[in-house]
Amino acid sequence: MKWYHYIACFFAGAFMVNMVPHFIHGVSGDVFPTPFATPPGRGPSSPTVNVFWGLLNFLIGYLLMRAGKVSNQKTISLVIFFIGIVVMSWLSSVVFMDKQMQF
Repeated sequence: MKWYHYIACFFAGAFMVNMVPHFIHGVSGDVFPTPFATPPGRGPSSPTVNVFWGLLNFLIGYLLMRAGKVSNQKTISLVIFFIGIVVMSWLSSVVFMDKQMQF
């Protein structure tokens, strides 16, 4: 694998994790911050915006998984994919820690 495959694996994991809270809040009918809110990433966005933002993150994550050749045949690609998941999960927990107090 080339070096850029590893970067694609990492960001595939990050985009897949970012899809989860937006999609879940969207289909639940809840507001949740997106980059399209005011202020960006802090203000509330509608459930519809969150559904589409979540789906876009899923599509980008899927395309990056294909580009990064994430496979159980290549253990290193899976490890880097899961590192991307861990990093984005941790960052999301820090960023959205006080989300409930903002709305």
